[in-house]
Amino acid sequence: MKVILLLLLFIASTEQSPTHHEDEIGIGNHDIAIVNVMGDFEVNDNGCPDKHDHHYNLTRSCLELKEKYHFTKDGVHLFITSNGELYQAFCDMTTDGGGWTLIASVHENNILGKCTTGDRWSSQQGGNASSPAGDRSWSNFATFGCTEGATSDDLKNPGYYDIKASDISIWHVPNDTPLSSWKDAAILRYHTKTNFLQQYGGNLYQLFHQYPVEYNKGKCPDDNGPLSHITYDFGSDEKIQQLYGPLSHNEFEPGYVQFRVFNNEKAALAMCSGVKYNGCNSEHVCIGGGGYFPEASPRQCGDFTAFDWNGVGTHQSWSASKEVTEAAVLIFYR
Repeated sequence: MKVILLLLLFIASTEQSPTHHEDEIGIGNHDIAIVNVMGDFEVNDNGCPDKHDHHYNLTRSCLELKEKYHFTKDGVHLFITSNGELYQAFCDMTTDGGGWTLIASVHENNILGKCTTGDRWSSQQGGNASSPAGDRSWSNFATFGCTEGATSDDLKNPGYYDIKASDISIWHVPNDTPLSSWKDAAILRYHTKTNFLQQYGGNLYQLFHQYPVEYNKGKCPDDNGPLSHITYDFGSDEKIQQLYGPLSHNEFEPGYVQFRVFNNEKAALAMCSGVKYNGCNSEHVCIGGGGYFPEASPRQCGDFTAFDWNGVGTHQSWSASKEVTEAAVLIFYR
């Protein structure tokens, strides 16, 4: 296993190095660093890197990799946290100058499951008031999933809490799309350019400590959390309007990303991707959440909450379209 991983990483690093380098020595040092790490590199049963004691010359983000070693092609790279944990992450090196690190994906494995196994971004404990914050994945150090499976299952890597970033990028990619086709297959791609994360500790882990995703911690709309304008890389305001149920259109404004909003019953939603939510029926558009949604409990509980309120993928009344219901939400930092 070590030999195979060594060869694959060495080939990937040489293939993804640009033809012309501003600093040939820097690139060479990076390749050597990969070889040194792989000399006694171990993987766990899921094929993900295990924690390692040596730091070598690995970087902590795709932006650092781009700036330090001049990588310019999209692809998967090896990174190290401030505490020495190794992990793999996909880098988008082309959107708006590149340097975007994939740190998470929210994937609805079974929208009829209602806070059951696989609902890691809400609760896997069932919807009940005794667990108002659910699994707390938005604000803890738990990690899960692997990079290549980001459109087939949930993903949260150590970069989620370790990287200090300024902006985020979001891709909505159809479920089970292979990594090589993510960008072309995405139904929406957009990013912020406001440096808003700098105001909230530099990442979502810190932001959600300031704005807990927990039932009954506030009310709509007075206690809704921060938001930022977005710039579209693929898509438009009109496209976002088309993805969600007709009855929700008067409650949101496309062109934003917003965090920690409440609904009418004081249930907390983690992220409204692509919209600013002005109304109080946010469960039909926003994703992730705490562990308790009182209305018709547990019908609204899950990673994609109440996207199926009037049928799965029907795009009628409050129900979202099949297109957005069956697409994973990929989250990047820069």
